Amino acid sequence: MKRNLLIKHLQQNGCVLRREGSNHSLYESPKGIIVAVPRHPNIVDYTAKTICKQLGIPMVGSN
Repeated sequence: MKRNLLIKHLQQNGCVLRREGSNHSLYESPKGIIVAVPRHPNIVDYTAKTICKQLGIPMVGSN
C-alpha cells in the first residue's frame, strides 16, 4: 500500500502527527496511543493493518 494512502486513512480517523523522526513519523490516536509509521513509499499491507490495530482504528480498506 502507498504510504500517502495510509497517512490519509490515519488522519480521517482522528490520528495526528506528533513528530517526524529520521526513519519514522509518529502518529497519535484519539485514545493517546503513539505508533511509528515507516517512511518507505510502499508499506507492506500487514504492517499497515498492524499500525491500525495498534492505534485502535478501523483497518485500511474496511470501509
